[in-house]
Amino acid sequence: MVTRRLIDWRDGIRALLALALFGLLLGHATAQDAASGPTEPLSIVGRQGRHVFAVEVMRTDADRSRGLMYRRTMAPDHGMLFDFQASAPVAMWMKNTYLPLDMLFIRADGTIAKIAADTEPLSTKVIPSNEPVLSVLELNAGTAARLRIHAGDRVEHALFERTPR
Repeated sequence: MVTRRLIDWRDGIRALLALALFGLLLGHATAQDAASGPTEPLSIVGRQGRHVFAVEVMRTDADRSRGLMYRRTMAPDHGMLFDFQASAPVAMWMKNTYLPLDMLFIRADGTIAKIAADTEPLSTKVIPSNEPVLSVLELNAGTAARLRIHAGDRVEHALFERTPR
């Protein structure tokens, strides 16, 4: 004798709920990877010419604290600019940041003070500016070397004071 189990309507509801939950979790991870806010143009001018990027600008404590955490990708011509609103020594870290990054520490006049190249993902190691800076620009690791960007090069963005050259 063959017995058949009838599918109870509750089994169908459970399956739908499980599928919906899985979709929400997958959607959240995908949104985190692709998340990016509005961008602003930024240029770096050095001995090798001008390099243009589209940057997200982090202007609040909450935005600066989150930064690029949890993101898995960033377009090659994109970056994140941290506006500290006053020149002071700052320190960064890579906690919950999956992307290896180049960190450019920038003075109020727009000159690059220091480059921390190819930072270690997910590290809590502190990366200091070693001097007062107004901002930090994060780019994909290797960008500074590939474009031959150096300390002393000038960053052009509305954030930095216009000073005579």
